[in-house]
Amino acid sequence: SEVSVSWRPSVEFAGNVYRGEGIVPASPQDVWECIKPVAGGPRTRWDQNVKDFEVVEAVSDTVSVCRTTTPSAFMRIISPREFVDVVLMKQYEDGTMLSAATNVEHPLCPPQPNFVRGFNYPCGCFCIPLPGEPDRTQLLSFFQTDLGGYLPQTVVDSFFPASIAGFYSNLTKAVKALK
Repeated sequence: SEVSVSWRPSVEFAGNVYRGEGIVPASPQDVWECIKPVAGGPRTRWDQNVKDFEVVEAVSDTVSVCRTTTPSAFMRIISPREFVDVVLMKQYEDGTMLSAATNVEHPLCPPQPNFVRGFNYPCGCFCIPLPGEPDRTQLLSFFQTDLGGYLPQTVVDSFFPASIAGFYSNLTKAVKALK
């Protein structure tokens, strides 16, 4: 599927907010099954930027504190990262499903050795049903991530657009594998 990636300076931190948008050839439920932030979900198997995902604390059935780790990336220029976020999952009356997150500190999740602590500023994914097209989903995603450490902004700026395009490509393969 085609994906559009754009960005502009973030008002939250000294980096960019990235926007990805594309049509995924699968139902919103199948897309959601692949991207929803739950422990033991399929995302660690298909998303090259998610090595592990754990729920640190379930606040309610729709809100949790989660820790995500990433492998090294960009020819190992970017070392493994960890992110601790409060995550909200919501479904709207029109069938749109949302996962939104932002960084948080949690006493049960201090910084771990061998990881650089990164920070997700308000971000999320919307799985939007397309009227009359039950096997196609508009996926709208926003990322504004401070990778932490001492990475030059030029490295971050060259990593993110390709990483987001890869996210959509790998997601498309993952939803096909569900069938």
